[in-house]
Amino acid sequence: MSTESAAGPGRGLRLPTAWAGGAAGIVVLIAAWSVLATTVLSTADGVPTPWAAVSGIFDDGWTFYGPHISQTTGEAVSGYLIGNGLALACAVLVLLVPALERLLTQLAVASYCLPMVAIGPILSLVLDGDKPMVAMAGLSVFFTTLVGALLGLRSADQASLDLVRAYGGGRWQQMRRVQIVAALPSTLAALKIAAPAALLGAIIGEYLGRVDSGLGIAMTISQQQLDVSRTWGIALVAGAVAGVGYGAVGLVARFALPWSRGTTVEGGGS
Repeated sequence: MSTESAAGPGRGLRLPTAWAGGAAGIVVLIAAWSVLATTVLSTADGVPTPWAAVSGIFDDGWTFYGPHISQTTGEAVSGYLIGNGLALACAVLVLLVPALERLLTQLAVASYCLPMVAIGPILSLVLDGDKPMVAMAGLSVFFTTLVGALLGLRSADQASLDLVRAYGGGRWQQMRRVQIVAALPSTLAALKIAAPAALLGAIIGEYLGRVDSGLGIAMTISQQQLDVSRTWGIALVAGAVAGVGYGAVGLVARFALPWSRGTTVEGGGS
């Protein structure tokens, strides 16, 4: 009974505490935005209030935002899958062929250090359609996922690796039976961060103007038309889409890593 009573409040406090931090941050951000919009930045072409920006989103409706969200999300998802797939493949290759580590990590650092505004025009000359946006989304996630996967694969318990080796297992068996499981937390954490990064890469790529729709195109046009409220509304929608991507990967990670949900405490309570 004492164990259950101790575990019960622990479960009751953990979730509200986790959500409270994020909710408090959002409230503070909206409050600061409202104060600045009505005081320091309250000019004709200044910052609209949060309510004006949200009202503009509802006025435009899905008819306006639907095609743009679909276009940008499609580019981001394609780049996310390609970039992360290459990063995970490179991480596995580094473990199987350690001699390639220096080369692959240098390429990853180079891709991370390249300014998007510099690489974008080059990609637009080489690729057609929405492929430059997909490529930029992939570049945005490659380094983060590669580093996270490598750190996770190397965090495997040495005793477990020695046990597999003692039973005749090679490097591939060690990775399949021990290192992949050990790498899941950091890899999934990197994949969560990569979701908003992929969307940002796609939006930046759309500023090149190679597609007819997309959140980046819509924001460029609204800026040229000096439509301040719509520009801020598009930014809010882009942030919401990025948040949905982050949350979706986080939800997958939560179910893929049941030991991270406090199951040990619950088991103790039973």
